[in-house]
Amino acid sequence: MLELAAVAGQGPVKRDVVSEAQGIPLPFLEHILLDLRRAEIVQSVRGPDGGYWLSRPASEVSVADVVRAVDGPLVNIRGVRPENVEYHGTAEPLREVWLAARASLREVLENTTLADLLSKRLPAKVQKLATTSDA
Repeated sequence: MLELAAVAGQGPVKRDVVSEAQGIPLPFLEHILLDLRRAEIVQSVRGPDGGYWLSRPASEVSVADVVRAVDGPLVNIRGVRPENVEYHGTAEPLREVWLAARASLREVLENTTLADLLSKRLPAKVQKLATTSDA
């Protein structure tokens, strides 16, 4: 996504260019690009002048958008969303732990955009978390 964001507005980017730049095997990248296209994060056109480009500005695409498009929900426990997990007895508070973990992950990933990454200026909250001694 950052390869596409870095050249936004300059025309389509061929998948083999992204594959080589990021060291991603082409068959694997093709699946990722298909997921991103289905999520309407990228657009594509076929042909000799074809390729991929962002469907909206980099400042409007969060890391969470990309992760969800490729991997699904940010947090799940054994394939179940945290709000649907049930624990009983002494383990009952674990549900709230998973909900809190998801909220924390959302705080970082939903508030960091491709533009932030390109500019190498992360949101203050994210930078603070990244520079704590136990990060």
